[in-house]
Amino acid sequence: MTYNSIFKDKLFQGKTMVVTGGGSGIGRCTAHELASLGADVVIIGRKQEKLDQVEMEIREDGGLISSYVCDIREEEKVTATIKEILNSHGEIHGLVNNAGGQYPSPLAAINQKGFETVVRTNLVGGFLMAREIYNQSMRKHGGAIVNIIADMWGGMPGMGHSGAARSGMDNLTKTAAVEWAVSGVRVNAVAPGWIASSGMDNYDASMKPMIKSLQNAVPLKRLGTEAEVSSTICFLLSPGASFISGETIRIDGAAPLGGRHWPLPKANHVEEYNGFHRSTTPKVLLDE
Repeated sequence: MTYNSIFKDKLFQGKTMVVTGGGSGIGRCTAHELASLGADVVIIGRKQEKLDQVEMEIREDGGLISSYVCDIREEEKVTATIKEILNSHGEIHGLVNNAGGQYPSPLAAINQKGFETVVRTNLVGGFLMAREIYNQSMRKHGGAIVNIIADMWGGMPGMGHSGAARSGMDNLTKTAAVEWAVSGVRVNAVAPGWIASSGMDNYDASMKPMIKSLQNAVPLKRLGTEAEVSSTICFLLSPGASFISGETIRIDGAAPLGGRHWPLPKANHVEEYNGFHRSTTPKVLLDE
């Protein structure tokens, strides 16, 4: 089996695409789709074993893939890693700023270290990656950047540190789109809502009932798939999005809209797209 992308074959032939957080979840799925479309994919993460697994999968599927261990929160490491990638691959054509992470907690219980750690992961790290790829490559050659944020439009009760960081990345996307347009660089973002991804299994067991009930608050009455996020990312990286910059596309099934006062009955004729041939259902969503 191979990735069943909605895009044409060889769309990204000859292009080098960097995906942070490429060892799992949406990053893994996006790396697979980009590789299936001919890209020379570079995945970045903090755990070599997870990167090795994705490398093996993509090579088995006939794609081009390499990986680099890097903590994107460390400025000197990011600078050195991007230099190493350029030495090995030539110019970088696209960046998917996907790496991130958070933990559930009310604001009153978050200490300074915890707050700063989440902000460094979800905002500072993405900034460092984008800045270095722009300065070392895209300033001269152009390119496209897609930042992955989250559904934080109504605040993020229970994850206020992540909401603050994601909101900051949304604004950073708009600023970079203006400042870097002179170099032919487009910068956009996608904001996934509740996506059935492996990241759901990272939360404590106490979160399981809430996670299993999330689909009830979505007008389409289902969770999204990793492939539905990846296809949007691929579109924004593609020539078809050449006049789109500074935009954030929500991928959330309309969940943030109107649910408090409008009833959400069972939805009919709802279809999902899942072209990712290696996708698996998060354990937390499986019936016991």
